[in-house]
Amino acid sequence: MKDRMHRLIRHGVVMIGLLVCASGALAGEQGGGIMDAFLLPRNPSSGDIAWIGVGLIWLLIVLSVASLGWIAAMAWANRRREIVPDELWRKIDELVHERKFQEVYDLAKDEQSDMARILTVALAESAHGYGAMIRAAEQSCEQLAVGRLRRIEPLNIVGSVSPMIGLFGTVYGMIIAFREIVAAGGTPDPVGLASGIGTALTTTFWGLVVAIPALAGYALIRNRIDGLTIEAAAVAEHIIGMLRPTPTTTPSQPSAADRQSEQGDA
Repeated sequence: MKDRMHRLIRHGVVMIGLLVCASGALAGEQGGGIMDAFLLPRNPSSGDIAWIGVGLIWLLIVLSVASLGWIAAMAWANRRREIVPDELWRKIDELVHERKFQEVYDLAKDEQSDMARILTVALAESAHGYGAMIRAAEQSCEQLAVGRLRRIEPLNIVGSVSPMIGLFGTVYGMIIAFREIVAAGGTPDPVGLASGIGTALTTTFWGLVVAIPALAGYALIRNRIDGLTIEAAAVAEHIIGMLRPTPTTTPSQPSAADRQSEQGDA
């Protein structure tokens, strides 16, 4: 997991560097073009770069690259084979039907999926009875689900914060626009006025670009975790139920009338 994250960080840094180089080259070739508007906003009248707007835009771009990389990493880490692998379920089912309970425990202990961890914790409580095994399975399932949900929480944070960052840029751009109106005595230059409004809209645009994929990815991965975790718990409880000893029938005690009849016969 750490190696995967390091690779994602390196790829993100490379992508950001390429974007910076590309934006600089295009801005040098065609000042005032689309790349200037979305990556390096300038004041059209003076040509000066709006550094606060640029800082907010590139902060949002970094968050966008990081959130997309985290979505990919979390989607990979929460695959079905990582939570409730079908192959493991088939192997354990065969061993249970063959009454090889120790091999079931050894197989679950060597696996890394959530279902295997739940079974390992539950089977470790087998000496305390069926109820203890079920309680251990439920507790382990809840802990694993909370751990997985906690790891995708940064997507929710980024998706919630990035529109606020864009709104900050929007307020800043509108302040610049109104200052232009005041400086011009109520009749501002449309070019100077458009600079502040353009910065406001650009930061809003990048805030939405970051928020929409982050929140969508968070919702989809969260629903996948919920569904697969519930399925893993159900499978584990089914296996534990198959390990439950069947109650033995005890011979019925003779009634008092029967005992008296037997004594009379004697």
